Amino acid sequence: MHQSFRRAVTFVVAAAVSATLATGAAAPEPPKPSSITSIVKDGRTWHLTVYSAAMDKDVTVDVQRPADESQPAPNLYMLNGLDGGYGTANWKARTHALEWLADKPVNVIQPIGGYASYYTDWQQPDPKLGVNKWRTFYTEELPPLLDQTLQSTGVNALTGLSTSGTSVLQLAEAKPGLWKSVAAYSGCAQVADPVGQEYIKLAVGRSGGNPENMYGPDNSPAWSANDPIINAEKLRGTLLYVSSGSGIPVMDDVDYYLSSPDVDGAASLALGIIIEAATNQCSHNLKDRLDGLNIPATYQFTPVGTHYWPYWEQALRDSWPILAQGMGLPN
Repeated sequence: MHQSFRRAVTFVVAAAVSATLATGAAAPEPPKPSSITSIVKDGRTWHLTVYSAAMDKDVTVDVQRPADESQPAPNLYMLNGLDGGYGTANWKARTHALEWLADKPVNVIQPIGGYASYYTDWQQPDPKLGVNKWRTFYTEELPPLLDQTLQSTGVNALTGLSTSGTSVLQLAEAKPGLWKSVAAYSGCAQVADPVGQEYIKLAVGRSGGNPENMYGPDNSPAWSANDPIINAEKLRGTLLYVSSGSGIPVMDDVDYYLSSPDVDGAASLALGIIIEAATNQCSHNLKDRLDGLNIPATYQFTPVGTHYWPYWEQALRDSWPILAQGMGLPN
């Protein structure tokens, strides 16, 4: 009886397999790998479309190629602020940084995307901001694709401002050694304490996103796991530049905020003062932490300055010796 039953089961299984093969049922398709799906060349600017498997979407990455493309060059990543480069709040629109870098032997990497994401891996998709796996994109997916496509040296440097001034420190800690030098301008290096959490909540909340989808509720260990100050030991060996202003405005700041058609006058000036004063405190806390760990860094704490682009453009120029050193270039 037992053997008859086993033979019957074997027959049924074999028949099912044969039926499946006969009907031509296809096996599941393997996941689509990350790749550069298109390149549009506009002079020295290459507009790349990069498919991110982690986010299942295309990301635009603009690259300003060096004047001499015949020689391998390192990659200088320049991250934007809260709007991710979608609007006019980006390096290209608000500064002369690209023109200034035009004679430098580097690939200037300008990603567009990641609005209000802090360029990190979110725990959950967000109803407003969608799927965000930007840490995976920047640390795992994009670098090898750029190295292959650009025939680069494989040596990288990283800059960020405002919200991405936090992100560049997190990315450097997520994969130590990927970026040899990192410059953070007016970023808040603390995210796990109530002040840092409130800063992120205000920034993400302005976009309509829910910060709990990023790192979970306030008591979630993910906040500490992504805090640059708590994890500062992972910055050892990276060349660091950290800058911020005091928040005290000068006349140029007042003129900019009150005359710019893109901002709301006095309210925006007040916000620029408050934000820069807060990031200045964060930056000093980072210095205290790094000093306590005997991790060297270069700091530029100006006695004046609010939270806007002219200061970040100057910080880029001031940090160039550090960035260049990390990329193996002369200063």
